[in-house]
Amino acid sequence: MKKAGILNRHLAGALAELGHGDGVLICDVGMPIPAGPRVVDLAFRAGVPSFAEVLDGLLDELVVEGATAAQEITGANPEAARLLDARLPGLTHVPHDELKLLSAGARLVVRTGEARPYANALLWCGVFF
Repeated sequence: MKKAGILNRHLAGALAELGHGDGVLICDVGMPIPAGPRVVDLAFRAGVPSFAEVLDGLLDELVVEGATAAQEITGANPEAARLLDARLPGLTHVPHDELKLLSAGARLVVRTGEARPYANALLWCGVFF
């Protein structure tokens, strides 16, 4: 049994399958989930787990070489925008509709219980060497 890190067996297994260039969408409860990517749904109740908790947990486990978020996050959810800016240097922004299109190419979708708007980020996996 694991004693640290991500304990959810579905999420831990999905992360172990990722490779360089794969996309991981971390999304709020309102983001439409595209057909195709593997989905690990962590949502329990509104706000649980939070976008911040899941983002931090994933960043502890993954090498991230780039990330994309919706432009609308800055005005609609400044707290999440500040979180992403602090955690993801080089973050790019696109219109929300474009982020939805990009998310169809993700290998993994991790749905949080976040119930504030535009708390979504598409992470691009890097390599540790």
